[in-house]
Amino acid sequence: MTQVELYDTTLRDGAQYEGISLSVEDKLTIADRLDQLGVHYIEGGWPGSNPKDAEFFERAKSLKLKNSVLAAFGSTRRANVDAKDDPQIRTLLEAETPVVTLVGKSWDLHVTHILETSLEENLAMISDSISYLVSQGRRVFFDAEHFFDGYNANPGYALQAVRAAAQAGAECVVLCDTNGGVTPTEIAEIVRTVGKETDVNLGIHTHNDADMAVAGALTAVDAGVFQVQGTVNGYGERCGNANLLSIAANLKLKKGIDCISDEQLRSLTDTGRFIAEVANMPPPTSQPFVGSSAFAHKGGLHASAVAKVEHSYQHIPPETVGNDKRVLVSELSGRVNILYKVEEMGLGVELSQAQARELLQLVKEQENRGFQYEGAEASFELLVRRTLPDYRTPFELVDFMTVVEKRSSGSDLSSQVMLKVKVDDEVMHTAADGNGPVNALDFALRKALLSFYPELKAVRLADYKVRVVDQGAGTEAVVRVLIESTDGQDTWNTVGSSENVIEASWMALSDSLEWWLVRSGQRSALA
Repeated sequence: MTQVELYDTTLRDGAQYEGISLSVEDKLTIADRLDQLGVHYIEGGWPGSNPKDAEFFERAKSLKLKNSVLAAFGSTRRANVDAKDDPQIRTLLEAETPVVTLVGKSWDLHVTHILETSLEENLAMISDSISYLVSQGRRVFFDAEHFFDGYNANPGYALQAVRAAAQAGAECVVLCDTNGGVTPTEIAEIVRTVGKETDVNLGIHTHNDADMAVAGALTAVDAGVFQVQGTVNGYGERCGNANLLSIAANLKLKKGIDCISDEQLRSLTDTGRFIAEVANMPPPTSQPFVGSSAFAHKGGLHASAVAKVEHSYQHIPPETVGNDKRVLVSELSGRVNILYKVEEMGLGVELSQAQARELLQLVKEQENRGFQYEGAEASFELLVRRTLPDYRTPFELVDFMTVVEKRSSGSDLSSQVMLKVKVDDEVMHTAADGNGPVNALDFALRKALLSFYPELKAVRLADYKVRVVDQGAGTEAVVRVLIESTDGQDTWNTVGSSENVIEASWMALSDSLEWWLVRSGQRSALA
């Protein structure tokens, strides 16, 4: 069976993604998770480039990795300097990692115009740096930077760089599509050519500037590479690197290459989301295999087919990679979407086909008014409950009034809400101030309800978003308000829509509290 090693560079190349700034603790946490995933090599960073990476490698010496080997990254020696005297080479040795990955130039343009040295000196830099590190007991991988562009410009010189690295003792020469613009077909052709010119193990490192990084890496495997480099979630400079999660899944499931175990494959989704959380990045919902939308079905025909034969609209079972099938409810839905979601919510009711048809029509009417339920499933659940004959709402709005006041040019705006809500036959009249009218409305509603439901203290607003539905209408446009709430354990989303942002906010806010009260058992949804 073909052997392929996975080399992760999330902690170095991935950290160059716009918006990511990893602390040392973050890097140690991610390294541990990558080890659990079973990648063969973890590139920890560039120890000579900044104090943070230097600290990481010092602390990483105590890491107890079970599956992975830690690698330090750096460049070949400077021009006209002995490798043993180069400070950057010295920091690579001080990192004390079993593997050192050196990047060097293989494109003659970069040698003469970026490094501003001779082609001969660059080959010496590659050879001297690798041979010196090997003499110091290190395993060395060589990243041939811009290899494919270099090969297209001057194939003879690009091959000389590969041979220099191999002859100096590099264990693997990694061919890099650094600019991310080479097609998969071209990558495969060039890899095969290089493979005929040298016996050294080859690797592949692709960037995603033309949206072909994963495809390029996979065709390189077909052409004979031994090592594949990438990052979790495709993080990386510009458009990112090849997504190592997609690569691992494709290698194992599509090509039958056991680069990780079945159990590790089932952790793929959790790994992607966990590392996104540590990196303080939103998990990419549409990401293949591990995204929350990877197995989401919105169209009515799709949902109907999946309900009958699951693989009719799914290329793999979602649980294989630790993901789940999802059926969405929207104006594009069919009755199957409705019935599936009702069953999924566990309401303990069975809708008839006629009820499902009526509920579907209601959803379509609501979405025409600006509501959207695929991202607000708590509001959809309440929509279902309110159609049931025995449903009793935990509270009802009697009325509210909002006052926004600015008394002088130097003072801040003040907002106050006066509100009446009814619980059973009792009406509570209250008022509250807030930073804005929505904040004041939130305070007033809670103030009114806490005497009836003191447990509501646990609920808080986690996020508040406003979207303009029909932008062409200017200030008369319909707006959609999405609210995310949490009680510290669960998180749920609700929606409201109106030409008035305060009314839309009320809808989403009251849905949030009503859903929690129903779900927590404070009120029986089915009396």
